[in-house]
Amino acid sequence: MFFELHGRRVAVNMPAQAMLEAEIRARFATKQGFALATVNLDHLVKMQEAEAFLSTYQAQDLVVADGRPIVWLSWIARRRVELMPGSDMVLPLCRLAAQAAVPVVLAGSTQEALKDAEAALTAAVPGLEIAWIHAPSGRFDPDGSEGDQILHRLDQTGPCLCFLALGAPKQERLAQRGRRMAPHVGFASVGAGLDFLGGHQKRAPAWVRAIAMEWLWRALSNPVRLLPRYGKCLAILPRQIYVAWRIRAR
Repeated sequence: MFFELHGRRVAVNMPAQAMLEAEIRARFATKQGFALATVNLDHLVKMQEAEAFLSTYQAQDLVVADGRPIVWLSWIARRRVELMPGSDMVLPLCRLAAQAAVPVVLAGSTQEALKDAEAALTAAVPGLEIAWIHAPSGRFDPDGSEGDQILHRLDQTGPCLCFLALGAPKQERLAQRGRRMAPHVGFASVGAGLDFLGGHQKRAPAWVRAIAMEWLWRALSNPVRLLPRYGKCLAILPRQIYVAWRIRAR
């Protein structure tokens, strides 16, 4: 399944969780790094608005579907993909890391939230090693000196799994740079996933997610910030539906 923006494609190349986990196991075994991104409509909007972010996304090694609309578009195209929100991938990836004796790094959010996420993860995943945690400054620039410092330390840590909770496009851009500066590190961009673990952000209840209404729950919880964002997401849908029908027709 792929999406077209500015005449270029962004593909969901990991359509199933079993495939993703097999790929990550293999990379852990060979000490090969990766950059994992979770595409959703908001990311497509950002790619439409900034071609630099589109280039960053095309540089990610592994891309999964984060959001029901992405899954529904794949149904239209008859190229079905599974729903794999970044928030839901934190624990499974940590279990894979623990099994492979690969240490984990938490980067992003706040120091308090990261400490709470660390406690939650070590309690939930026996044998998990958290190598270090780091909350960047409020003015963090993935292309600046602070980004350099994080990537240098990751490179010195050796093969590890680094969760990036910096928000898009900062987390994906840092992962893109990390593939060159810390090639043995696996980067997973998970947005608010670490904040959810420690209770610093509240996620929609499971029953709301089950009926595909998480977007409405979030919009009502913060309408000033999120309603304009969701408006842009709706605006980009017709073009992507057209692309999906073209894929189906091939």
